[in-house]
Amino acid sequence: MRNLNAVNITDAVIEQFSGCSDERLKQVLNSLVTHLHAFIRDVEPTEQEWTQAIDFLTRTGQMCDDKRQEFILLSDTLGVTMLVDAINHHSSDPMVSESTVLGPFYVADPPEAAQGESIDWNVEGEPFLVEGRVHNERGEPLANVVVDVWQSDSEGFYDVQKELEGASLRARFTTDAQGRYAFWTVTPSPYPIPTDGPVGKMLELTGRHPYRPAHVHFMLMAEGFDTLVTQVFAEDDPYLDSDAVFGVKDSLVREYQLLPPGKAPDGRSMDVPFRHLTYDFGLKASR
Repeated sequence: MRNLNAVNITDAVIEQFSGCSDERLKQVLNSLVTHLHAFIRDVEPTEQEWTQAIDFLTRTGQMCDDKRQEFILLSDTLGVTMLVDAINHHSSDPMVSESTVLGPFYVADPPEAAQGESIDWNVEGEPFLVEGRVHNERGEPLANVVVDVWQSDSEGFYDVQKELEGASLRARFTTDAQGRYAFWTVTPSPYPIPTDGPVGKMLELTGRHPYRPAHVHFMLMAEGFDTLVTQVFAEDDPYLDSDAVFGVKDSLVREYQLLPPGKAPDGRSMDVPFRHLTYDFGLKASR
């Protein structure tokens, strides 16, 4: 522990973890130290640059609260979230839906809503009918699947970013005996991730735009199945190939079909144009 230098300090730090009884924790910390030290040797930051890096992380933490998670945003914009997702949720089964990022605006225990209900509480926008079915790996319908949905409004804002009386454009549904879910909402739009914090400044300094393509978030939960966290994107969106958080997959892109006034697929009479999305989800049985 004496006379440490740029060559031997990594081994010295790792040795200090040798007494850790949690083998997984020791593995993680040893790898962290090894790669972090390798990064420092590669970049050779000045002391001023390292202080700036610590300040960046400090400000990132200070931006976090019960409505916003700047560290999730940082993970998303560096591609780390999608890398973790790819490692943990890879499946070659075409009957299993692909996952993608949770994003920073999920709120647990959203309001429960009935099949076909409108969730556009206290907001205005182009009407949008979203419906589909949930099935297992054999294509059999799954009843009683909990389906959480959340999205931005037509101006690109989530309810937690606005001063609303209650939740809006987020709700919880339960699939029926045929595995069906359905709800009315408003058509989401592309939107910038929050840029008023350190992550936004990072994007600005590196010449990256902050935009995400229009999408609806889904989280599907059922006993005996892996929880699915995913999104369904509008196929004509200009940001599909440059999503700021790297979350787009071809299987999650669908047409938000524009329909004229008249009878909607669920029988509702519409006196204005509206959009329609049908998307079926496949869940993977827990192993």
